Amino acid sequence: MEAAIVSGRLRVNGARAALGLRVGPADRVALDGHPVSLRFEERAPRLLIYHKPAGELVTTRDPSGRPTVFDNLPRIRGGHWIAIGRLDFNTGGLLLFTDSGELANRLMHPSNEIEREYAVRVRGELSREQLRRLAEGVALDDGPARFDSISSGGGTGSNRWYQVVLREGRNREVRRMFESLGITVSRLIRVRFGPIRLPPHLRRGQWRELDPREAARLLQAGPQTPFRCSG
Repeated sequence: MEAAIVSGRLRVNGARAALGLRVGPADRVALDGHPVSLRFEERAPRLLIYHKPAGELVTTRDPSGRPTVFDNLPRIRGGHWIAIGRLDFNTGGLLLFTDSGELANRLMHPSNEIEREYAVRVRGELSREQLRRLAEGVALDDGPARFDSISSGGGTGSNRWYQVVLREGRNREVRRMFESLGITVSRLIRVRFGPIRLPPHLRRGQWRELDPREAARLLQAGPQTPFRCSG
């Protein structure tokens, strides 16, 4: 094919082709004046589910040498993993990665208001007034914030768990909301991002790749469509 291009036998859209020229489904390709039928297959996006441990950074490289989430991911040819959202250094749980900028943008764009669900451990039981304020809204430095839902997640003694859902991804937002009421979060785990839940048997530091058909279905259906991972 390279010899045919160099000799001028290959033409694209009526013009002589050059080495390195890229063609797509809308282009007309001819060899020695005869049309060439080309097939283009759309590759399904790849999507990884990762169980982030506390103590890892969501960055490709840390000058201080601290561990990053990318240290545990599989290598990818001809591309790179894009983290969908972030979790701070001390927060663990569900983190998604994809090689598709379109899918990452769809899941992260603020206009889509993707639900994030967290399991939150605090010291002591919240009062009705505290629950009300967290549901109706508290004032933060970067604007008001509220949980779409907050409910008890169990626990005894001084350690109490709560399940919270919100549709924003501001920096340390969940922790700051509790801290605004004088409540310290001792553990924070993201258990759901949009329609995808953290698989119960996926251990910290482990990843699992979705079937390409599931990732493609998520891209086509939209970020709020009910979705169940296989396996």
